[in-house]
Amino acid sequence: MVYSLAATTLTVAAPIGCDSSTAEGAERADASARPGVLVTGDDEEMLVLEVTAANRVVVRLPRAEVGQGVTTAVAMMIAEELDARLADVDIPLSDARTRGNQFTGGSNSVGSLYGPARALAATARAKLVTAASRRWGLPARALWTKDTMVIAPDGRTATFGSLTEAAARITRPAVPTTPKPAARHKVIGKPTTRIDARDIITGKAQYAGDLNVAGAKPTVVARPPTIGGKIRAVDDRAARAMPGVRAVVRVAGGVAVVADTFHHAFKAKDALRITWAPGPLAALSDTAVRSRLRAAVPPLGAAPSGSTQVTGEFEFAFIGHSPMEVLTTVADVRADRAELWFSSQGPMFARDDIAAAVGLPASKVKVHVTRGGGSFGRRLNHDFALEAALVSKAARMPVKLMWSRSDDLRHGRMRPATHHRIRVSHKNGQVVAFTHALASANEGAVRDGARAQGGVTSALTRAGRGPSAGPVPSDSGLYNFGRLSGNWGSVELAAIPLGAWRSVDSGTTRTAEEIMVDETARSLGKDPVAFRRTTLRSKAVRAVLDKAASAGSWGRTMPAGHGQGIAVHEEYGSCVACLIEIDATDPKNPRVTRAVLAADVGIAVNPRGLEAQLMGATIDGISTVLQAGLHIDRGAIRESSFADFHYARQRHAPLRFEAHIMPSKGEPGGAGELGVPAAAGAVANAYARATGTKPRRFPLNF
Repeated sequence: MVYSLAATTLTVAAPIGCDSSTAEGAERADASARPGVLVTGDDEEMLVLEVTAANRVVVRLPRAEVGQGVTTAVAMMIAEELDARLADVDIPLSDARTRGNQFTGGSNSVGSLYGPARALAATARAKLVTAASRRWGLPARALWTKDTMVIAPDGRTATFGSLTEAAARITRPAVPTTPKPAARHKVIGKPTTRIDARDIITGKAQYAGDLNVAGAKPTVVARPPTIGGKIRAVDDRAARAMPGVRAVVRVAGGVAVVADTFHHAFKAKDALRITWAPGPLAALSDTAVRSRLRAAVPPLGAAPSGSTQVTGEFEFAFIGHSPMEVLTTVADVRADRAELWFSSQGPMFARDDIAAAVGLPASKVKVHVTRGGGSFGRRLNHDFALEAALVSKAARMPVKLMWSRSDDLRHGRMRPATHHRIRVSHKNGQVVAFTHALASANEGAVRDGARAQGGVTSALTRAGRGPSAGPVPSDSGLYNFGRLSGNWGSVELAAIPLGAWRSVDSGTTRTAEEIMVDETARSLGKDPVAFRRTTLRSKAVRAVLDKAASAGSWGRTMPAGHGQGIAVHEEYGSCVACLIEIDATDPKNPRVTRAVLAADVGIAVNPRGLEAQLMGATIDGISTVLQAGLHIDRGAIRESSFADFHYARQRHAPLRFEAHIMPSKGEPGGAGELGVPAAAGAVANAYARATGTKPRRFPLNF
């Protein structure tokens, strides 16, 4: 059953089958200050739906909105089952909770919320209809709902808001509470503009940097020139004497300046005289990193007797997350409590870690989750929020701490550099063995990020294995490639800040594998699409491959220096194919001219949002394969802004982009990270065909 209590507004709380005694704890107490009564259950989502007297439908979302459009998708689910106008649905973000699932990662938000959100709204609708039937003395089954109101056969109407008080007292609805079948969907599956689009483009949307928390002073940090560098001495007299400076405090990452404005803070930061001890990687540069990674790749072992080998080695550079909104936190830490505002993909872990760092019980720390201007996995880690909390505690005042773009690139998290060695063995026209060994920069630093990820590392990895498992022997690979095997090595790089980057390990492992699939097809004298069709295990993957190849006119005649490339990927319960066309007449400045993607993600709640995700994934593939990477130069990251971290700009985007969403009746799968490996692989394969080369180091201009 779904519990609700009498209140001034209808409040319905998930899940089905909860214990009312568990609803008497802190979650209910926290919500009692809001209109209505919060009642939570025991499942992971613990969603709560409120209908206010003003006819607003409110569901507080236990996920982060970082531009991926999850608030719109959930609003569509709620509107569908309630028969509410989408404009009447509000999806604010939940504060850090004490129980349940509040992770945003692994491309699982829509899939995990699809059932609970629809069940919640269906129950609320049943209660509202029952309340109207009692008011009018009519059979509940004679009434229907539309546009956030209940309608009677004689034309009478009642808004949900006018029924909410009565509906809150109903314990046994007179109509079924089961969600609609997909055949009756009118909102789910319809391309929909984001519910927050107008707020974003007009500047109304609030990010952490927009918040005006009483007394919170702008704060920046002077950081070491090398990764992991330490302070030897500080002369802060000039900085402290400057106008507008409120405090100068040491933190683990450097020296923080708190001032009246960010202008004052940056000026004072520049006035600090700091002597730095070099970090532990001060003697290390890219050449040495690549050499150590190459040496750490485990041996491939013996190839099958009598087989022909196709081999390749691939290098991938470090990649920064670089969300457009720089990392910002408002923190107010006092002797007996703390309150913070920042975008977090794991706010429950963040709260607990912050509490431990400032010496408070977790119950005395409140974390408000703000919208984020991009993430790509960066906000799975909360080092920037921990830093703000410690500065606030030391300065004894609220702070608004902002990392600069340079801070983010030179001291933020990044995708590990990797080295891959792949051998494909074929005999009598068939692949009989596929071996993939690789080495990665040690990922111990991303423990709290990796645990939020739900992806696999390789097409060869058994479903359900975690990212650290690596490409191991499996009987559930993407291709029928005979004996599948692999191994994983690592290189310790002390102090280097690593993090889960969009598509996690698949962004490199699957890119390398798709390049090798193309080269194997060439070795066998087969067309890359035809070869994939005969070796793919999944009908769904073959279907998206066929769609992309057909829509993209695979095999058409291309001018000299131009080429097509294709790649596929299957993960998160979804699959995608990407066809790329590239102009590489100037091999040092290639331009992707066309991208055609086909995806099967089960039921696509918002096809327009899915198209946007695939478009973003394509830009990621273009960037990381052709031009964007981070260099280590004597223990420091060389790049400091978008002027030298060459992520794709508008001029690098495809002139033509198409996304084809395959019809499906399956439960929604993941889409946020799905397209990156396929896009990256297709870009690399298109470049290879256009130039007649075998690309091995990425990005190509590194």
